[in-house]
Amino acid sequence: MKKITRRQGEILEFVKEQIRDNGFPPTRRDITDRFDFKSPNAAEEHLRALQRKGYIVLIRRTSRGIRLVEGEDQGFYHEDLKVIGRVAAGSPVEYYNDEREVKVTKNLFDPKADYMLQVQGESMINAGIFDGDLLAVHRTHRVFNGQIVVARIETEVTVKRYEELPAKGLIILHAENDRYPDITFRMSDEHSDLTIEGVTVGVVRLNP
Repeated sequence: MKKITRRQGEILEFVKEQIRDNGFPPTRRDITDRFDFKSPNAAEEHLRALQRKGYIVLIRRTSRGIRLVEGEDQGFYHEDLKVIGRVAAGSPVEYYNDEREVKVTKNLFDPKADYMLQVQGESMINAGIFDGDLLAVHRTHRVFNGQIVVARIETEVTVKRYEELPAKGLIILHAENDRYPDITFRMSDEHSDLTIEGVTVGVVRLNP
């Protein structure tokens, strides 16, 4: 590994300390406050330098997305999430059995992730969800407008942005790609085949 500056070393030790004491890494704001930086941008610059020098890995689009490299982490802050199948970012697809487990930082996702699904398709690319990504899912039936949900339609599943329009009696699953259609359901349909299985709480990209 490349030599790091004194300040970078202090930040690295702070990251380790937070993981050891709290079970999860600090946010950029935590680092900013701890070292009296003028803005989180300074914290981000030091973290990127630590990544370039091989001490950490930064996980995009997560406030606590800091992972220590093997040999630095001592194995004390990881957990395994099972990948239980695929989810369509396009037309719905069926679940399939998958025995893979992915090692992630404990408490990386808030609310917690219960399982992962591998994304198939490109209907959610404008939301930063791409074909092949692993989608972290929190299991719940309670969702709100604007959340990205995993929805079951009969025996198939899809990922879309949720919108409920009571005045029109509609539930719309919005694609985040103009090339893909939305999916609409009537709220009055007691025999609707729509079931919300969870909300997405993060994305892991294994091959950026």
